[in-house]
Amino acid sequence: MLPAQTITDIADELAAAERDRTMVPLLTARYPDMTVEDSYGVQNEWRRRGIESGRRPVGRKIGLTSKVMQAATGITEPDYGAIFDDMVFENGSVIEHGRFSNVRIEVELAFVLAEPLKGPNVTVFDVLRATDYVVPALEILSSRIEMAGRTIVDTISDNAAMGGMVYGGNPKKVNEIDLRWVAALLYRNETIEESGVAAAVLNHPATGVAWLANKLAQHGDRLEAGEIVLAGSFTRPMWVEKGDTVLADYGPMGTVSCRFV
Repeated sequence: MLPAQTITDIADELAAAERDRTMVPLLTARYPDMTVEDSYGVQNEWRRRGIESGRRPVGRKIGLTSKVMQAATGITEPDYGAIFDDMVFENGSVIEHGRFSNVRIEVELAFVLAEPLKGPNVTVFDVLRATDYVVPALEILSSRIEMAGRTIVDTISDNAAMGGMVYGGNPKKVNEIDLRWVAALLYRNETIEESGVAAAVLNHPATGVAWLANKLAQHGDRLEAGEIVLAGSFTRPMWVEKGDTVLADYGPMGTVSCRFV
């Protein structure tokens, strides 16, 4: 375990990188003994400061849940990050590209909870019972740590590369739709770049939410009623530049889009 002061110093570095749109050198290269628990310590410090400064937490994201994402990053277990209200955009939003670093888009389902979920031993069935509805969402990835050679320790410290999210389309109750077979086509500037099916997320997108509730329990935390959980991407991340328009078509669940300026 790293000393508490080192955790604070890393959180300071990442806060400066977020503010100045700069990149932090790989943490694992500088702190070879850094553990996953250390990196969640860094993330929790970042989240604590956000709350202290008046930002309102509204949910969590789960990352690295599909084989395609694990292959893209070389990381083999899921992770999670925090979502604040100022990171959530409505469908059709025009978003400042410069707010983020290394901007990529992922296609996900967002679960909105009607009841709290507290681990351990939360199952997919518990998640489905506790879910108010699911809605299409795009996750905006933003990396404040050097990309090449990142490990899960770097990613978690960086709030699991969470930049923001856009939600849209048609909210559905979990019994109205086969969640495993929710499919999406991801367009950049009218061209399909990626496509995928939600079962790619751990065989069922609710599995990730169950994993998250159980992981949070290890950290003395839980998911609250009303929280949004981004359940993990079922496409590879797609790079976007200034001027790009992004649209994901979820068929019967509608579309979600945004434009970067």
